[in-house]
Parts: sequence; C-alpha cells; structure tokens
Amino acid sequence: MRKDYKTVQGYGESEINIQKSRFITYINRAESEEEAQDFIINIKEKHKSANHNCSAYIIGEHDNIQKANDDGEPSGTAGVPMLEVLKKQGIKDTVVVVTRYFGGIKLGGGGLIRAYGKATTEGIDAAKVVERKLHHLLKVSIDYTWLGKVENEVRNSVYPLKEINYAELVEVLVYTKADEERDFTNWIAEMTNGQAQIELVDKEFLEFVLN
Repeated sequence: MRKDYKTVQGYGESEINIQKSRFITYINRAESEEEAQDFIINIKEKHKSANHNCSAYIIGEHDNIQKANDDGEPSGTAGVPMLEVLKKQGIKDTVVVVTRYFGGIKLGGGGLIRAYGKATTEGIDAAKVVERKLHHLLKVSIDYTWLGKVENEVRNSVYPLKEINYAELVEVLVYTKADEERDFTNWIAEMTNGQAQIELVDKEFLEFVLN
C-alpha cells in the first residue's frame, strides 16, 4: 500500500486570456486511466467548438501511467508542458484539460508552452493540492470510568479522533500516522494504567490541504 502522496483535492477550473486567446483549464482527480479518459471526453463534449482541447494525466503510485495530447497544437507545445507541471509539483492521480479558443494571434512554440504551463498551474491552484497521508485507525476499548480522561487527552492531542462508540466498553476510534502507532499505544497504556485494549481496525488516507 502506498504511503503519503500529493494530488488535487477534487474538481477545479480556471481561465486565463493570453493575446486574445482563451485558455480554460479543467482539472480533477483520476485514480484510473478510464476515469481520466471519461473526464477528457466530457470536457471535449462541452467544448465542441473550441480550437483545441489539450490534455494530460498522471496516474499510479509510481506514475506508471503518463499521457499527454496536443489535440492539434504543434507537437510538444501543449500536452507535454501540462504534464511537466504535474510532475514538477509532484502531483499524482490527476487529469487536466486545457481548452483553447484561438483569438487570432499566434503565440509561437515558446509562447504556447508557457501558456499551457501557466494554464495548468492556475487550474491546480483552483482545485487545491492535498497531501494524502496514510494513517492507522486504532480502536481503544476502555471502561466508562476512563472515558472523560481519555477523550479529553485525545481531543487535545495530535491524534485525530474519528468517533466514540458506546457499547459494553467505550470504543474510541483514533487515527495515528503509521510510524506513530507504537508511541500512541504506549501513551494510552500509561494514561489508563494498562487497562485499555487497543487494536488496529483499518488503514486509511487522511487529506491535508497544502495550498
């Protein structure tokens, strides 16, 4: 299972105008090539009259799926610079489409590379970047006499509290980073004089906005 990585929070869009041409950026998370292709098709359907709908996506734990499409722009001036922005920012599982409505002024190869790169950067900013950090979800089972102390200490700690279930024993569900599980377990044991039962329930990613 992969560990921490960066991706976009979700759907985003932005628009810039360069030399009378409109560059409209659409971006979204895509965790499979099928999701990426569906997103591209939907944007192309939305902008049938556009001069170009250029696209790029990068998918997989090791970025094993990378595609770029210039959609009629000179080779290497649109899709590749879009993909390079994703790679430079270390963003994974993301698809981006930049729709261009030509304004009558040619930008040249360098101008196009800068324009599509800038459009992609603007789209990323609109979508927001998150870091997905792998956490262990631990269930702390305690007697009700410990609830007040444990709940208060957890809520004032660095460990995110997911929920509390009131059963025969109180079940406090808490997230810890993968490498902090032992520290957390020792902390709870000391707090409850070793009377807490702790077990790993699941492994989940929590998201933290970076921009």
